[in-house]
Amino acid sequence: MATSSPYLSVRSLGSSDLDAAARLLGRGMADNPVHVAAYRGDDASRARRHELLMRTLLRRSPSWQIEGVDRGDALAGVAASAPPGRCQATLTNRLRLLGRASTFGPGAVSRLVSWQSAWSRHDPDAPHVHLGPVSVDRHLRGQGIGGLLLLRHVTRLDATGATGYLETDRPQAVEFYERFGYVVVDEAEVIGVPCWFMRRPAA
Repeated sequence: MATSSPYLSVRSLGSSDLDAAARLLGRGMADNPVHVAAYRGDDASRARRHELLMRTLLRRSPSWQIEGVDRGDALAGVAASAPPGRCQATLTNRLRLLGRASTFGPGAVSRLVSWQSAWSRHDPDAPHVHLGPVSVDRHLRGQGIGGLLLLRHVTRLDATGATGYLETDRPQAVEFYERFGYVVVDEAEVIGVPCWFMRRPAA
């Protein structure tokens, strides 16, 4: 007997959701090429390391818009975005993140700094809404969850007339973001990993 899929709903996440969001981002992004290069180790250790940094970052970024997709009673996808002028971490936040990363083993801090510095250099000078991190739980990919998050995000961009911007290290994600109006404006190799930098013009 066939059963229906759990209901999907999109909502803004609050402070009580941030630990679950960090865990999902850890799991969902552990196989991203740049995370593999930066964190090293096995899949489980990369997930734990990224979760730790994401928990710190989300809790220290109160101006960010954090959206989630619930699948039934479980969080299935997360997308965070920084408003104009708020996408670069403050010095205090950078020091907190580097302190966390220093427990990941030799070389981890250097690789993380190289990665983040390279991505930061590509940030547009003009005001923009910076999308990321974005992730769907890995066993739920391909079920439209990412599309729900992006549709909500670009609807808000259009309503406010804002320019969108993001980075991705996943070649298959480039086409996905293009469907929502983003275009590749630059490419670069970061810690040995090809990355794409994408912009969505203001409506």
